[in-house]
Amino acid sequence: QVQLVESGGGLVQAGGSLRLSCAASGRTFSSLVMGWFRQAPGKEREFVAAINWSGGSRGYADSVKGRFTISRDNNKNTVHLQMSSLEPEDAAVYSCAAQYGYSWSEDPSLWAYWGQGTQVTVSS
Repeated sequence: QVQLVESGGGLVQAGGSLRLSCAASGRTFSSLVMGWFRQAPGKEREFVAAINWSGGSRGYADSVKGRFTISRDNNKNTVHLQMSSLEPEDAAVYSCAAQYGYSWSEDPSLWAYWGQGTQVTVSS
């Protein structure tokens, strides 16, 4: 079983930055593909970014490419999402997700483990 706990959300002005963190329990973190998803009110949950077990492969949604960076620290069982140049459209509940394997899907229904989410609010 994998438990995920997010932190780092909050209120930021448009153009600002935030860094989200996700701490994972268990001894198998380095075997997990990690990802971030977000869900705004009235919208479906959408893929934001993912990173493979080693950190050597990363993927991003087109809407965040060049602004967001996903990273992981396998020694600390954590994954981060550095968000820059935030826009009001980025406001959402951001959730950390995990799955075993070597690649990932952008379909949230295919991810096995989820955190409770952290709110990101961007003021214009």
